[in-house]
Amino acid sequence: MKNILGSVMFVLPVLLAVSNVFGQAGYSGFVGESPVTMVTNLYSDGVGSATYVYDKFDEPIRLDGKVVKKKLTFTEKDAKNLTRATLTFENFDAKSAEMNGIWKEAKTGKILDIKLKKDFEVGYDASGEGELIQSDSLPDRYFKVVVSGDRASAVKIFEKKTDRLIQKIELDCQQRGADSIFVGDFNFDGITDFSIFESSYAGANTSSLYYLYDPAKKEFFNSEFEGTSLEFDEKKKLITMTNQCCAGSSVTTATYKVVKNKMVLVSESCFRYDEKKGELVKRPIKQCQ
Repeated sequence: MKNILGSVMFVLPVLLAVSNVFGQAGYSGFVGESPVTMVTNLYSDGVGSATYVYDKFDEPIRLDGKVVKKKLTFTEKDAKNLTRATLTFENFDAKSAEMNGIWKEAKTGKILDIKLKKDFEVGYDASGEGELIQSDSLPDRYFKVVVSGDRASAVKIFEKKTDRLIQKIELDCQQRGADSIFVGDFNFDGITDFSIFESSYAGANTSSLYYLYDPAKKEFFNSEFEGTSLEFDEKKKLITMTNQCCAGSSVTTATYKVVKNKMVLVSESCFRYDEKKGELVKRPIKQCQ
């Protein structure tokens, strides 16, 4: 499909259905003497991720982690994808009300104690509720997604450093932990907007809700953009929709431009799998309908 769709400036991440969840929890406490807030998302195989912020700055920091023999290790990377620090928790127990460990800076070897207390725990079996800090943010604002079990019911938008609640948007989506929010310029007006993951479907198809920023009102509004697996090309100012069917043997693509914050269809294409050629071949659009 890469040859069919061409390149894009940014692509919304493909988020598949979550399975084998080990634990999703929110913590607050300290790294050294600095107050922090953390959200963890771990699976039964020990692999997972986390997002934490220093409360003074409210800049989300994403971590990749793994549990090996009860030792939980998170890795913090810099802009060049080099390890900046490691966060290590010995004798990790997902059921414990506390999580204590050490933060170690890769460059200097500096070590700080980590002391965290669990604030909430959320399960994808519809148990538990909480507000999950998101790994993506804006220069002056950060996001929390209000979740209950496997559903997200609202997005809260806060001002960085002051923690002032700027806007709350009610919704109903599948929740995807700290990676539910993605920022980008979806209507190509030069102003950053945000999206939230909505749902996953058969195969690779996903959908998101897209909220555009209104500089006059200084708030976000629902764009009502629709389509599966949307991709946004900032250079060409086009949106591409991809809809896969029948185990990928039938693929429909559509290209849109944005006019007055509305998606306007430019073209549609149909691709069907050809057994003789062993690849997807372009067909009349009616064959994909």
